[in-house]
Amino acid sequence: MGVTDPAGPVMDRDEVDRALARLGAEHEAVETSLLALQDHAGRRLLEGAELTGTTKERWASADASITLLWAYFDAYTDALRSARDIRSRRRWSSREDLVELTELLRGECVTVAGSVSTEVTANAPTLGSGAAGKLSQRFSLVSLVDRMNELYATSLDMVVTADAVWSALPARIDLLAAELQRTRKLAHSVGVRPGEHPAGDDLERITRTLTSLREQVVSDPLAYWVAAQGSSAPGGGRPDTAVYDREARALEDVRREIDAVLTVRQDAEQRLVRLRDVLSRADRTLAEARIARGEVLAKIAATEVPVVSGPPTVLQEQLATAAEYRRHAQWHRLSPLLESLEQKAEDELLRARESLSAVTQPLAVRAELRGRLDAYKAKVARHGLAEDRFLIERYDAARRMLWSAPCDLRVAEQAVLRYQHAAAELLTAPRVPDPGGPQDRRGPGA
Repeated sequence: MGVTDPAGPVMDRDEVDRALARLGAEHEAVETSLLALQDHAGRRLLEGAELTGTTKERWASADASITLLWAYFDAYTDALRSARDIRSRRRWSSREDLVELTELLRGECVTVAGSVSTEVTANAPTLGSGAAGKLSQRFSLVSLVDRMNELYATSLDMVVTADAVWSALPARIDLLAAELQRTRKLAHSVGVRPGEHPAGDDLERITRTLTSLREQVVSDPLAYWVAAQGSSAPGGGRPDTAVYDREARALEDVRREIDAVLTVRQDAEQRLVRLRDVLSRADRTLAEARIARGEVLAKIAATEVPVVSGPPTVLQEQLATAAEYRRHAQWHRLSPLLESLEQKAEDELLRARESLSAVTQPLAVRAELRGRLDAYKAKVARHGLAEDRFLIERYDAARRMLWSAPCDLRVAEQAVLRYQHAAAELLTAPRVPDPGGPQDRRGPGA
């Protein structure tokens, strides 16, 4: 909508013609805008909807503004028609005609009669204070256009805002509700029901929230609108989707949980077989550790050998419970139990292996000492010292300790070290030919 020029002195014929042309174009623009507003889908929806809250209040005001707009437009049309009639009296307007036209085009000569209902004037937001009590109001064409612009902007903003919310949220809520119904059927098929599984309770809560949200959006769309900061354009802002987005995320979480339950249904038997295998390996490892402990106690002396505990019966009981859940298709209960059992079974197998390693550690030490003794014997032999009586005696002493039962590992280790040191001394000492044969290197006190 346009705005006419400010008031001035008596207009000449050219000024009048230009003003009439401008007002005619302005009249067409105003009429086009009002007809577009009248046919706007949002306005038609507002007229037929059962509104509540903020939307009900603002629509009462906007509807009154639209009615008042048409009253102003009719007065504006009559004033323009009168001006055109005066100008068309004669080709060259007289002084009296020009004075009348100037008054009509620039003065406050447009009267809006008191026939506009009291309800309309009471609800219209742009009437001045005390305007509702007046029988009529007078405007210049400039002020009347300004008033129509104000009413049009506020009315259009309300209509566009409501239409934007209705166009965005209900359709998205319906799509999410359809997805919710599919998820509920799937959840029911795997035993995820309200009161029996947290995901079932979540589905019930999401259903209630979406139902309530849709009812509120339909009846009070303006309650779900976030206006753009600093924007004066009609409909500046966006629909408030915070509640919708929160429930969409919650439904996605439930869907992932149900997918996990479905996965359990598909591979439950394989996972139970793997669990039985892991627990069986843990039991065999513990049995091997108990046998090894008896062997260590019989073969190794003066050694602390840890006690080997038996297999935990609670895991076998939980495994039996998991198998029972599978037989009765209680997938929502089987899923968390399998996850817990798999972790516990791996921990039990690791504990059994650690127990076996701890129990057999003395045997490993003895085996390492035996290997070290034989390695030095082979090294001595390569250097031609295999017949040295001193080394033979040291070797035999260490061997008797390592191959006797029970074996004292600390004494045996000292014997191996003595043999190593003696061999090292011989291997690093200078070689002097001795025709007298082998000598006793133990000394006089040997």
